[in-house]
Amino acid sequence: MNENNLDILAFGAHPDDVEISCAGTLIKSIEQGKKVGIIDLTTGEMGSRGSRETRTQEAEHASRLLRLTVRENLEFRDCHFQNDEWHRLKVIEKIRQYRPRVVLVNSPSDRHPDHGRASTLVREAAFYSGLVKLETQHHGLPQVAFRPRSVFMYTQDYFLNPSFVVNISGYWEKKLAVLKCYNTQFYSADSSEPKTPISGEEFFDFLYGRALNLGRPCGFLLGEGFINDRYTGIESIDHVI
Repeated sequence: MNENNLDILAFGAHPDDVEISCAGTLIKSIEQGKKVGIIDLTTGEMGSRGSRETRTQEAEHASRLLRLTVRENLEFRDCHFQNDEWHRLKVIEKIRQYRPRVVLVNSPSDRHPDHGRASTLVREAAFYSGLVKLETQHHGLPQVAFRPRSVFMYTQDYFLNPSFVVNISGYWEKKLAVLKCYNTQFYSADSSEPKTPISGEEFFDFLYGRALNLGRPCGFLLGEGFINDRYTGIESIDHVI
């Protein structure tokens, strides 16, 4: 399959960020025939549970289940990557390589500081990617400037009012199956690893409750929320649900 010109390219500070926050939206999009990719910025090596190797294996498992067109890891330093020129250029190179119509990225503010920093880094890179005087290369060849049509932030641990909500009713079990690929990160009665805010037995109930909460005002059973830092335009007022 041609990896260029993705419909959606989702960035996450850590493996499982994207899946926790918007796997339902991605599964639905893929089933509608969209080409979807994920780029993890780090391997999550500073996480309390699992290791670089196990998290990489888990991400590969989740990718197969999602049926992604592409998944990459930029291997930035977990907890230490910065929004600076070097990191922005690495992200710009990927945006120009895959030319996505829509970019998704972490919440602008969240419990983990990496999430907000990743959000700013990717949103700035998406804008700078459209500057014709900013030069980057891929496999030694100059890249053409490209700016995604839209950049949306998915909601994560902290509740932030979304700009819009995607209906994921009917996709919860598939999302849950993808999340369970990350077996080092979530609840296991046999695990001896440290407890974390996402390793409790109640965490999936929390996610389901969040999806119920987001979907209800829209008339959906379940929803996933996204934030737009500019006005969200629509073609026709009668298309709003």
